[in-house]
Amino acid sequence: MLVNTRYFARISKAARGSAKEYLSERLQSANWLVKSLHQRATTILKVATEIVQQQEAFFLHGVQHLRPLILRDISAAIGMHESTVSRVTTNKYMATPRGLFELKYFFTSSIPASGGVGEAHSAEAVRFRIKTLVEAEVVAEILSDERIVEILSKDGIDIARRTVAKYRESLRIPSSVQRRRDKSMRL
Repeated sequence: MLVNTRYFARISKAARGSAKEYLSERLQSANWLVKSLHQRATTILKVATEIVQQQEAFFLHGVQHLRPLILRDISAAIGMHESTVSRVTTNKYMATPRGLFELKYFFTSSIPASGGVGEAHSAEAVRFRIKTLVEAEVVAEILSDERIVEILSKDGIDIARRTVAKYRESLRIPSSVQRRRDKSMRL
């Protein structure tokens, strides 16, 4: 109970005229606020529930299974406008067994499958794959952006070399030349 109606009833008995009218307006305003907060919480829950359903593979298996998702997918599934979904997911976070994520994290662009065959890949999953490849490299085999493109292509991911470079830079991974230099200095 967020609005104490017993207290309202007790003090409104003693009130007269404009004081009684003022109390009624405040009660009405408080009830409106409670209803609005409930509606907001319900909307956030609907959106979050649909995100979990759409990204089930991510929650079960990790970032590499994040699938492409756009606001329109969620808005169509829950019957709300895209702008509502956008507002609901901005600056809201979800605590998951995999960590704390902003709801916007789950909306990623898609990267087509090689040859147009198969399912598209999430940009975030591709970033994760690039990071994994670079972390696994050894001094003798530092991967160039072009070599990463070839490896991803074999995995069914159609991506341009400049996109690999952009993703690598966004992950703060140095160029292959710099990585070779850094790793050889550590030996």
